[in-house]
Amino acid sequence: MSQRRLFYGWTVLAAAATIVAIGQGALLSFGVFLKPLEESMRWNRSDISMVALLNWLAMGAGSFVWGALSDRLGGRVVAVAGGLLMGLGFVVSSQATELWQLDVTFGLAVGFAAGAFLTPLSATATKWFTASRGLAVGVVSAGSGLGLLLFSPLARWLTNTWDWRIAMLVLGDLAWLVVIPAALLIRNAPSEMGAVALGGGAAPQREYSTAQVLRTPQFWAIALTHLACCATHAGPIFHMVTHAIDQGVLPMVAATALGVSGLSSIAGRIGCGVLADRFGAKRTLVAGLALQAVMVFSYLFTRHAGDFYAVAIVFGVAYGGVMPLYALVTREYFGEKVMGTAYGAVFFISTLGMGLGSWAGGFIHDHLGTYGWLYGGSAAIGAAATLMAFSFRSPRLMAQGATSS
Repeated sequence: MSQRRLFYGWTVLAAAATIVAIGQGALLSFGVFLKPLEESMRWNRSDISMVALLNWLAMGAGSFVWGALSDRLGGRVVAVAGGLLMGLGFVVSSQATELWQLDVTFGLAVGFAAGAFLTPLSATATKWFTASRGLAVGVVSAGSGLGLLLFSPLARWLTNTWDWRIAMLVLGDLAWLVVIPAALLIRNAPSEMGAVALGGGAAPQREYSTAQVLRTPQFWAIALTHLACCATHAGPIFHMVTHAIDQGVLPMVAATALGVSGLSSIAGRIGCGVLADRFGAKRTLVAGLALQAVMVFSYLFTRHAGDFYAVAIVFGVAYGGVMPLYALVTREYFGEKVMGTAYGAVFFISTLGMGLGSWAGGFIHDHLGTYGWLYGGSAAIGAAATLMAFSFRSPRLMAQGATSS
């Protein structure tokens, strides 16, 4: 590839971030539909929140399946297939008349489709960048924040203007119209275009099989920390809009506060990626997890619109900043060959935290009439995640240990 031309890896990152924005934004927009579904369909919050639990479990399973497929077929094929399924899931969800139908169409189909984006495309990004790998993964992950910023107000506006059915129909059409064309721009590795990764080829590294990855203590340390991290922020994110409305904040203002957290999470994802390139992924992760726990706890004292905006900004930086770091530590420990499978397995386990956290918020509110216990419990789990991250061993020491064994 001519040195005078723009490095195609940047095009790959732009396409991947766009796809992730649609997938994650559409997925996370379900929190906006919570109150409209409660009011129009007469379903309670814990039952509706079960859709979110299924959503995250399906996304986790999808991340593992799609990630393994991306190791064999590449991220482009996987992203196209995911876009087709996500659009179909949203369109069919718009016609649901029973809660079990929404469980299947949105909970399972949309969730499984969303797994085709973040994990496989993060793995693809690491193949294009040896230098600035943290920045690259941060840019892909930033698509999640961009999606939340755009889709939460969009979903609320569509619901206010028409209803939740039209809103889901439009989101499904966007998945088809944006994801599929963007996916066609993806190239799975620099070698497809006769190029090399930015920064040169990666240093030789021990190659793991899937079975070997799953047997290492370090895999479980990363996965369980990711699970606790997701359990910390899932409930506060999913119930942020409803909690703000319960405090007297106008619905559109509340939805915009969620979008603001998505905007600030973009800065967190990219910024923490850059910090990880300079100071290391582990140090950056520990600091981000500690800040996340503090900000979740602060929701116990948040009452007014201005307060929600202020907390949402810092909370977004924290929860957004930690997310790309798990892809980085997974790549550091297990290498490129099984990156999609290894990170997919980590993400699969982490989605248990996302699903349970989202569902627990509805369950707690239905039984106790308040979200206070949700925020207190989530902050405690966040503190535990911070301590767990200290257990991560150095990749260099692991490689020496593997050699000596």
